Amino acid sequence: MHDTPSPFSLRQRLGLYWEFARPFTLLAPALGMLSGGVAALGAQPPWPLTRTVFLDLFLGTLMAAMLNAASNTLNQITDPAGDRVNKPKRPIPRGRISMAEAWWVTAILGAFALILAWLVGFQCLLLATAAAILTTIYSMPPIRTKARGIWANVTIAIPRGTLLKVAGWSCVRTVIAVEPWFIGLIFGLFLLGASSTKDFADIKGDRAGNCRTLPIIYGVRKAAWMIAPFFVLPFLLIPIGSMAGILTGNPLALRLLGLGLAAWGGYVVYLILRDPDALAATENHPSWTQMYLMMMAAQIGFAVSYLL
Repeated sequence: MHDTPSPFSLRQRLGLYWEFARPFTLLAPALGMLSGGVAALGAQPPWPLTRTVFLDLFLGTLMAAMLNAASNTLNQITDPAGDRVNKPKRPIPRGRISMAEAWWVTAILGAFALILAWLVGFQCLLLATAAAILTTIYSMPPIRTKARGIWANVTIAIPRGTLLKVAGWSCVRTVIAVEPWFIGLIFGLFLLGASSTKDFADIKGDRAGNCRTLPIIYGVRKAAWMIAPFFVLPFLLIPIGSMAGILTGNPLALRLLGLGLAAWGGYVVYLILRDPDALAATENHPSWTQMYLMMMAAQIGFAVSYLL
């Protein structure tokens, strides 16, 4: 790896930073934040969509994307050994960006994200700060939960599942209520298992980077069985929450959403368990694609259920 990258024009440099942030992964957190805010608008009693609320939703959505980008870049900074094996074409392994420059990009992204959260409100700032701390703990020594088995899943699930939805809610109304945290719990539990999907294909690089993920600790087959329930059970909480009066969106839409996602998750479990060894043999196993699509569908489904 080169210490000093070759000079580029400003346009090329910005393009490199965009690549470094892994833009494809930013859609899910942005949509998750927006979905949480839309759910807050439609929750009982309904909240009016004022110009201020619209602006807060926009700023919050941008904040979620930038905070996730900062997490992505930090993860690449702290895991060059793993990326040299699993993702050798990324900017750091290819020497197209120096470590010093990578740190600056990460710091700027994180700072702007927290500024945007502050502009939305105090609750959003607290939630974004907590998410930033957890994602830093995930990547950074000495704790570096990425190397600590199930704790890696926990420090992904809480910020990118639970806190993301609650932060979206905070763009509209107070989070001192059961409903936003119940919604966040559903997404957090899903990611607690589903976040391991990519670990199977990354075993070789994770070993090089001293990361003890679930497939490395327990083996491919046992780890596959461990994560399987998290594709189904969290979504059964949606109809349960609706019947209990915790979720105040459209009852029929929520129940259909929960049952539909649980059935979809059952199909993903089938893909995983019919040949667990294939998870480690394929870079982009179909289960990972299905997991990502499930997350997007769940975000959209919640928003629609609360708008009806």
